[in-house]
Amino acid sequence: MILFIGSAMSQNVVLNAEIDTFQMMIGEQTRIRLELSVDTGYKVSMPELKNELMPGIEILEKKSERKSLNENRRNLFTDEYLITSFDSTLYDIPPFKVKVDSSEYLSNSLALAVYTMPIDTANLQNICGPKDVWDVELTWEEYRDSVHLGIILLFLALALAWVVVRFVKNKPIIRIVKIKPKEPSHIVALSKIEEIKNSETWQADSNVKEYYTQLTDALREYMFARFGFNATEMTTSEILDYLRGIDNKENIAELKDILETADLVKFAKLHPTANENTRNMQNAIEYVNVTKNIEEEKQEPTEKKIVNQRSLLEKRVLIASIVVIVLVLIAVIALLTTDLYNLFS
Repeated sequence: MILFIGSAMSQNVVLNAEIDTFQMMIGEQTRIRLELSVDTGYKVSMPELKNELMPGIEILEKKSERKSLNENRRNLFTDEYLITSFDSTLYDIPPFKVKVDSSEYLSNSLALAVYTMPIDTANLQNICGPKDVWDVELTWEEYRDSVHLGIILLFLALALAWVVVRFVKNKPIIRIVKIKPKEPSHIVALSKIEEIKNSETWQADSNVKEYYTQLTDALREYMFARFGFNATEMTTSEILDYLRGIDNKENIAELKDILETADLVKFAKLHPTANENTRNMQNAIEYVNVTKNIEEEKQEPTEKKIVNQRSLLEKRVLIASIVVIVLVLIAVIALLTTDLYNLFS
């Protein structure tokens, strides 16, 4: 009884240790409770015990609790230890040390007797020897995960084979398209002038303005295509200055005549004679023939490869699918190997 209810009291500190049972069989478990009651306002340090209570006594579990008593005027600290021992002997458990502020307090000591199973020395022949190893059959729960992983592995292997075959057979669709060269600028200009000539409406006095507008437009578009300057947005003087600047003096006089006559028709209401109209058309044809670029007629059709973008996209998707399936396949193989090792080891 002295060991069970022993306590340390000093001022307002009450420290007590107790054990559920004083004796037990080897390997059994029991609990020790350490309780400290102290007024509020004190700094308390309970014992720091982790794996062993003392040599031979193991701590399996520790629980700590703190409660307020007497309308928060006192605090109750409780440490509970679940212990066991695998050595048969009588243990004298030393007092627990608790620190309250700067003062140390000791609990009461405890005793624990650990017994082992008694041996019937009078009938030693009844002691059985070691048993043979039993062959235990595997249950479905034990190898179920391995079967599932194997099925997943099979499907992944089939999917990988199918994607690889599709990848090998998926050849990009490439078409060769022949691109006809652009029609020479002088051919275009002469065709337009020929259309104006064949319309016959230009011979009528009432259509002279339209005739010169069509004729000069054809010449301006020709100069834009032939020399690369925007003649359609330039005045007559600007066109002539530009042509002189690039040393293109062929038939500039005739061209000047055509353009200035067209300006007078459109803005000064000039009415040229039929002979003048015919001469201006002939001068326009002559100007185009003299200034034409011979190299444009020598251009050959070019070939262009057109790759089917849908085919390329499908190829990229197949490559990405192969990478993903291989990574998942490796992960499943690793899981299956680990599971089989644990199952048969």
